[in-house]
Amino acid sequence: MVFEEFEMVFEEFEMETVNILVEALPYIKKFHKKKILIKYGGHAMIDQNAMESTARDTVLLKYVGMKPIVVHGGGPEISRSMTKLGKQPKFIGGLRITDTETMEIIKMVLVGKINTDIVSKVCLHGGKGIGISGKDNILLKARKQAPQVILDGTTGEEKTVDLGLVGEIDSVNPEVIDMLTSNDYIPIISPIGVDDKGSTLNLNADTVAGDVASSVDAEKLIILTDVPGILEDPKDPETLIKRVKVDEVKELIDNGIVKDGMIPKVTTCVNAIQNGVSSAHIIDGRIKHSVLLEIFTKKGIGTMITK
Repeated sequence: MVFEEFEMVFEEFEMETVNILVEALPYIKKFHKKKILIKYGGHAMIDQNAMESTARDTVLLKYVGMKPIVVHGGGPEISRSMTKLGKQPKFIGGLRITDTETMEIIKMVLVGKINTDIVSKVCLHGGKGIGISGKDNILLKARKQAPQVILDGTTGEEKTVDLGLVGEIDSVNPEVIDMLTSNDYIPIISPIGVDDKGSTLNLNADTVAGDVASSVDAEKLIILTDVPGILEDPKDPETLIKRVKVDEVKELIDNGIVKDGMIPKVTTCVNAIQNGVSSAHIIDGRIKHSVLLEIFTKKGIGTMITK
């Protein structure tokens, strides 16, 4: 009797597994040989187990016939490293003031530590991970961002602040990415750029992800973060907005539903879609296998932005 019950449970488990695979099949067919741009951020960057799980899921995408491309951030790790080295991080409007010394720390953390960690985890799970930065083959040509005008908290008067070596992307040269993906490699990109004099510039990782996705004709842009997506009420996960059209975004911003750190992410998604990406997704990287749930299930997770 016990054996029969065990056999029944086992059969139910097997059937559930089969059903999951059957549900995934249409999406595997739909996205076969398509480029999928994944921006690692939030929990997926801070927690080592989460990073390893996300890296494994990225490799799985490759083995079912897709062409994943990774762009990673690293803001919290940069700030921690700066503090350890006795340098106080400073921000204006969410942008890090980047002097020459800070830029050296950024390169050390992004290129020397985080990028190589992700490459190692991708390779550990059988993927052919290759780490590159925006400087390689002038992948990300940038220019220094103009000084920002802000209100002085003491006097209430406007003042101009130079952000230092913070850049804006002028152009993306996808040649090296296309070469890697066509040879079954998974490019893992650090968000730093180079100007016309060869100087390194600090770039926003979300913006890099969106611009790269557009330049390589990615089918999807997936941004991993630490919130469920766009919420009507930030304190209530049940108010998740699952689908948003590009022309609805402005109203969400005007109404204060999209605000603070969500604005650049949503703006990045909108720009990517307007430049050829079919859909963009803001999903919760704290959920195990969030990337797979988004791509391979009918419900998906997070917020999807489309035309």
